[in-house]
Amino acid sequence: MSDWYETMANEDFSRARTRELLSRLSSLLIPARGELLPLEEVRALLKPGAETYKGLKAVPLDLIVGSEGRYRDFNRHFLPRSDHLRQRWVRIDAAHYADLVLPPVRLYEIGGLYFVRDGNHRVSVAKMRGQAAIDAEVSSLDAEIRLKPGMTLEDLKREVLAYEKRRFYERTDFGRLTGNENLDFTSPGRYDEVLEHILVHKYYLNQSRKGEMPLAEAVKSWYETVYNPIAAAIEEFGLLWRFPGRTVSDLYVYIVRHWDELKRKYGLTYPAAEAARDFGERFGAARPRALTILARLREWVLDRAGGLKATLGLRARRMLKKKEKNR
Repeated sequence: MSDWYETMANEDFSRARTRELLSRLSSLLIPARGELLPLEEVRALLKPGAETYKGLKAVPLDLIVGSEGRYRDFNRHFLPRSDHLRQRWVRIDAAHYADLVLPPVRLYEIGGLYFVRDGNHRVSVAKMRGQAAIDAEVSSLDAEIRLKPGMTLEDLKREVLAYEKRRFYERTDFGRLTGNENLDFTSPGRYDEVLEHILVHKYYLNQSRKGEMPLAEAVKSWYETVYNPIAAAIEEFGLLWRFPGRTVSDLYVYIVRHWDELKRKYGLTYPAAEAARDFGERFGAARPRALTILARLREWVLDRAGGLKATLGLRARRMLKKKEKNR
């Protein structure tokens, strides 16, 4: 290959590196916007089904948003992030100048977007050269959630959580049965866990019945006798303050797991409220001083109120006895 092609390709690489540095500066406030999506983390969130080979096709470069293994080497626009990529990048770019035919890249399609299995440098060069599409062998991973260009992993997690919540509420009729539209989680997979709790609760209730308990009845019973008492304990012990960024529903799941461990250790009668208190003490952040003072003040007021009530009750009984003697 001629020196001229290599010189031009080296200049292209230098321009690509400059663009990458400028792009990095422009995304300082939200660094995730400039990142390629790692395929393995996307798969972990979406849990796709079967893989299907789709054959050779021209794929729009704007729809290639991630990589299977090289997502740290390139930014969201597939601009190279390091000079160690120069040699291979320049060789591919020089091949374009020489009008050589390169083999197709290999891509995964999931949720309508594409991830590079093999050919990250070829995608990078094609984007730098302003191509609209690239020839690729495509394998599709079946997923129910559709992805959008520009999504970060956090955006994708929110989409997954919204999908899981919608599916759970539709399957259980949870909102209508409980009046609670705010069973919200910060991590995917929790709605399936809660559904398992409901089904286990239903199983044990069925042991004392002749007929099969309807799911709707089990949902209401679980919500009233299991979830609500633990939610009340979370509020009573101020656990949301001790686990910033978590929801009541998050803490419910964590506490139930902890409760199961305590029941194995101390017996099945171990109280759920005590499990909630113990979980907060063991794993929560230190209680802010202001909250500690308020908690102590609350206890003092309740103690004084209890003492005052007892004193008034005693005085009332004495007065009643005195009246009876005077009759």
